[in-house]
Amino acid sequence: MNKVLIIIGEATETVDTLYPYLRLQEDGFEPVVAGPEKRRYHMVMHEIPPDWDGQVTREFEGYTLQADIAFKDVKPEEYLGIFFSGGRAPEYIRYDEDLVRITRHFFEANKPIACVCHGVEIPAYAGCVKGRKMATVTKCKFDLEICGGTFVNEPCVVDGNLVSGRTYHDHGRYVGVWIKMLIEARREADKA
Repeated sequence: MNKVLIIIGEATETVDTLYPYLRLQEDGFEPVVAGPEKRRYHMVMHEIPPDWDGQVTREFEGYTLQADIAFKDVKPEEYLGIFFSGGRAPEYIRYDEDLVRITRHFFEANKPIACVCHGVEIPAYAGCVKGRKMATVTKCKFDLEICGGTFVNEPCVVDGNLVSGRTYHDHGRYVGVWIKMLIEARREADKA
């Protein structure tokens, strides 16, 4: 078992997505990009410039990325772990019934999960954050807490099989922790 899901949609954040995508490859994993449909998605780059007083996220056009598989076709038992990317995509893809099914599988099966920025909106909507501690962008603190989670304003928060960061600025702090979890899960899967 070597495949890891990366969840995206239209307006997924570029750095949120590409950093873990490339890191997975570096450690010998096969990243599989999943979206609402199997097609190419436009990504965006988000930044809150210091002179904007943290009020509004400035958005720039990013790269595009091909989804390898549609949510409806994902058999989550075939995957070692999952990554929930940020950007605006989680605001609308969280309502996809197949994505909810996929998300619940990874939480129930205790597989390695990583989440950044607005990505929290997916497990929150799926009912998977109750009693869990997570980092997320401050704007999503409400989404996490209203669904029973606890917001932690740190660059890396580990709660069991769940690793989270606030924004792409935290990638260097939490993605490596998640990769180590995946390596251990792969080792255990190879023994079985």
